[in-house]
Amino acid sequence: MVVDNRRKSELQKQVREHVRAGSTIFTDELKSYEGLAFDCQHAVINHAIEYVKGTIHTNGMEKFWSLFKRGSRGTYVSIEPFHLFRYIDERTFRYN
Repeated sequence: MVVDNRRKSELQKQVREHVRAGSTIFTDELKSYEGLAFDCQHAVINHAIEYVKGTIHTNGMEKFWSLFKRGSRGTYVSIEPFHLFRYIDERTFRYN
């Protein structure tokens, strides 16, 4: 889904609404993610120091978005924001 902005209130509202209790969330050190350990585990990776810390990393999501961006530039002429979720669904299907 597309969120309106990256502010803490908006991001955390969406996470609490869409993430199941007991899940593990992996993020980078964006300040907006602080306080996500409400009723799930929150693991943080500091990219200034390392990209992988044991099993904590964001490489899978970074790879997905990289493939999405390259595929979008190479396959589609333009993507309307209204239909963005459809393009993401298609790329998710291909990725999985």
